[in-house]
Amino acid sequence: MENLGELERGVMDALWSQREGLSAAALRDALADRGLALTTVHTVLTRLEKKGYVVRDRSTRPHLYSAASSREEHVSDLLSEVLDQAGDRRAVLARFLGTVSLSDSAFLRGVLDSRLRHTDPPRHSEVG
Repeated sequence: MENLGELERGVMDALWSQREGLSAAALRDALADRGLALTTVHTVLTRLEKKGYVVRDRSTRPHLYSAASSREEHVSDLLSEVLDQAGDRRAVLARFLGTVSLSDSAFLRGVLDSRLRHTDPPRHSEVG
């Protein structure tokens, strides 16, 4: 998964904040504080579409653009990618968990407990 540049993140933030697709002009208006030309917005959208971050609805005029996945899915993918690059996933996870708040720790415990209740126990080869 490719990293997003500052302008790409701004466009994605605008798309993630909407339930419906947006036209390039609507995105330009949403990013008015950046003073972008419509052609610049089109260029960024084309790049994001090629990277797989944006879906274009060509059945409408003007075309409407929407995020290919939610912000949460995107961040989850980034975290998975970082873990895949780690030499020792467990050490990274342990270090990360040492930085989260107590309320986040309690939330994570609930998610993990729920997941463990709804899955088969790991086989010996999957542990360690």
